[in-house]
Amino acid sequence: MQRVKKKVGFIIPYFGSFKWYVNFFLHTCKYNLDFDFIFITDLDFATKDLGKNIIVIKKSFEEVRQLVAKKLKVPVNLEYPYKICDFRPAFGVIFREFLKSYDFWGHIDEDVILGRLKRFITPKVLEEYDVITLRHDYLVGCFTLYRNIPKINRLYTKNRDYKRVFSHPYNLGFDETNFHFSEFADGWHYSAVQSDYESMTHLVKRMEEQKYIKVYFNFCMLEDLPGRIKWHKGKVIFKNKYEASLYHMIQLKKIFTPARTFKKISDTFYISRKMLYF
Repeated sequence: MQRVKKKVGFIIPYFGSFKWYVNFFLHTCKYNLDFDFIFITDLDFATKDLGKNIIVIKKSFEEVRQLVAKKLKVPVNLEYPYKICDFRPAFGVIFREFLKSYDFWGHIDEDVILGRLKRFITPKVLEEYDVITLRHDYLVGCFTLYRNIPKINRLYTKNRDYKRVFSHPYNLGFDETNFHFSEFADGWHYSAVQSDYESMTHLVKRMEEQKYIKVYFNFCMLEDLPGRIKWHKGKVIFKNKYEASLYHMIQLKKIFTPARTFKKISDTFYISRKMLYF
């Protein structure tokens, strides 16, 4: 298998309990050996069937909370795990020690079914762009990459509101759009999307316009409830015709609860609008 030239590592803080879809995520990671998936967690992965590109670093949520405060050197409010999403743009600073060998670092969700990432995140894309995401209109929390250099690792500090976001008690969607998805999806210019807090999408579009960075926007993922999805030996296929980079089960995980635990996952499975099945 041809390897991508740039080494990519995803940081995945994960606390609480294992959800049913995590086994599917781990299974599809095995088909993406060009990418490492680094779990920062207090959970025991010993019972999981892990690929060699899964790295587990044991840390409690309290240890991570203290690390965030220490590395960022600004007041932070991090009282529950979901708030970590607002700190994703700063992962290159917070988790620098774990990322030294990587050319790119990223954040990704555990409720995704991965396809052939290297088909979409090619060596050419990694060579040319500083920030890479899988939609054409805004950054997505479920998959965004940042070039691992000081300029990009500290890009978040050019956001006018990052200190306010980091000290706010609740999750604000800072890594994406501050919940202004519809405006960006409708093609509004970032300056017209009025928000109480400037998001990273606002920032990267502004920095791209100023030619400070190069950003790769490309809509090549599936999400919500499209149905007619087939996963086969590493490929996510829609309507037996289109190949996607991944499927993000935002809604499916809310309406579907498996009747049993999937300990062994088949080389082929299907996803309808209501369920996942073999």
